[in-house]
Amino acid sequence: MSTHDTTRRTFLVRAAASAGAVAGAGLPSDADAQQPAVPHTPAHAPATTTQPRATDSQHGAFFNRDQAAMVAALAERLMPGAPGKPGAREAGVLNYIDLALAGAYEPLQDFYRRGLAQLDAYCRATYKESFVRLDGARQDRVIAALEDGSAAGFAWPTAHEFFVTIRTHTMEGMFADPIYGGNRDFAGWRLVGFPGAQPVFTASDMQSRQAFTRAPITGLQIQARRS
Repeated sequence: MSTHDTTRRTFLVRAAASAGAVAGAGLPSDADAQQPAVPHTPAHAPATTTQPRATDSQHGAFFNRDQAAMVAALAERLMPGAPGKPGAREAGVLNYIDLALAGAYEPLQDFYRRGLAQLDAYCRATYKESFVRLDGARQDRVIAALEDGSAAGFAWPTAHEFFVTIRTHTMEGMFADPIYGGNRDFAGWRLVGFPGAQPVFTASDMQSRQAFTRAPITGLQIQARRS
């Protein structure tokens, strides 16, 4: 893994660890989702329409195959795996975002459709290839252009808005409770030393400054299975 990958991964892990609520937080309620934390559709943007997916392009709850491949590749570059340390693919971040957009994040469906379409157009105009076919270095240059807003051809969402949203959802998919479809096998929680729900925490556990590692780590997913 390159130095750039390591730096980006370290940033996201530290960000999640410092915001302890991220690890145990879930998706917003349906009511909260009506106020998405991204800019609303501007007046000049075309009205949102429901776009049925062709049967041969279906992937999961929301994304078609091409969209799913692009989101998976983006998330993996944002949170790359390393030997012994799972990244976005292993943690199931794609599944988390796919399920979220079919549920609580439904108001963001058109945001993602348009963002991914603009990203694909930018990559093809700049590199003559789709994002998923670019090597890691060029994918990183695309992501940097999204982050600083220099990627051409973005109207709504803007390049920076799209970057911030997918980075936020990647972190959620890494560190939210596994019941929401990500954080597979508690991969994100293990990275930041978050123990999940335990039957009991002893006095020494509460006073210790060391990372909590005692198994089993349990969460809402396990509780749901037992109920």
